[in-house]
Amino acid sequence: MKLNFLYSNIQADVAAIEEELRLAVKSEQAPLVEEAALQLLNAGGKRIRPIFVCLTARLGNFQWNQVEQAAVAVELIHMASIVHDDVVDDADVRRGLPTIKSKWGNHVAMYTGDFLFAKSLEYMTKIANLEAHQVLSKVTVELAVGEIEQLRAKYDFEQNVRTYLRRIKRKTALLIAASCELGGIVAQLDPKLHRKLFLFGYYVGMSFQITDDVLDFTGSEKTLGKPAGEDLRQGNVTLPVFFAMEDKAFRAKLHQISETTTKEEMTPFIEAIKASGAIAKSEAIAETYLQKAIGILDEFPPSKELKPLKQIVQFLDKRKY
Repeated sequence: MKLNFLYSNIQADVAAIEEELRLAVKSEQAPLVEEAALQLLNAGGKRIRPIFVCLTARLGNFQWNQVEQAAVAVELIHMASIVHDDVVDDADVRRGLPTIKSKWGNHVAMYTGDFLFAKSLEYMTKIANLEAHQVLSKVTVELAVGEIEQLRAKYDFEQNVRTYLRRIKRKTALLIAASCELGGIVAQLDPKLHRKLFLFGYYVGMSFQITDDVLDFTGSEKTLGKPAGEDLRQGNVTLPVFFAMEDKAFRAKLHQISETTTKEEMTPFIEAIKASGAIAKSEAIAETYLQKAIGILDEFPPSKELKPLKQIVQFLDKRKY
């Protein structure tokens, strides 16, 4: 993720968090788990969640060590969910590199995910604020429920859009929302303001996931780090698919898709979705969520610290990966 538009002090914060993440996954007792976790860390990532912790904390009075602990904790939760996701999806590639599951097997992957969750708890113990713990624990429960919902809904082409929106809320939006609110909590903002930050993050998170679902069809394998249409091949029904399913003939053909479907066999489905207008409709909904997020920021007192938050929303609106 290009961070050139962020202030130099924010870039320094992100670099410090990256280094702390490396320290977090070190384990003399379990070197194999450390190696596996480092592989995921080295694969990179947008670090959007810790960035939001840093940015929202700057709206109030913060102590860096508290911000860093919260930022590392939310990213560790995200990393853990990725590792478990790859096991459930039987995914071999993540960000262009072999997944932990494909390199070391399901057992190591599951224990690595558990290790990352546990390290997140360890970092949160350094934050002496009950509300911060409540926010993150509730969101982690919802995240797990969202993963189960996704598993149960695989290859279910009769589900509705409301089910999809509820699922991405739990899987993606709420952790981004919690990241934004945690920044406000550790910065001791008025409770009304950090609740607004939660709503801001929720809108951003919904847009973020819808954009990811669009990119699954419009992005290249090189950019995505996985084959185009992989989500659909894995049975995940996303917003572009819902719009494309308005064509009953296309809906009927979807039942041909399974985990054994090849990349070549997926091509006609991808092209049909692109030709249906589903991409533009999905992008419009993602844009609506981002505009709602900007509207929340406009409710805050004018501050130079709001500028990078608005800039990052603009970046997410235009991103291609």
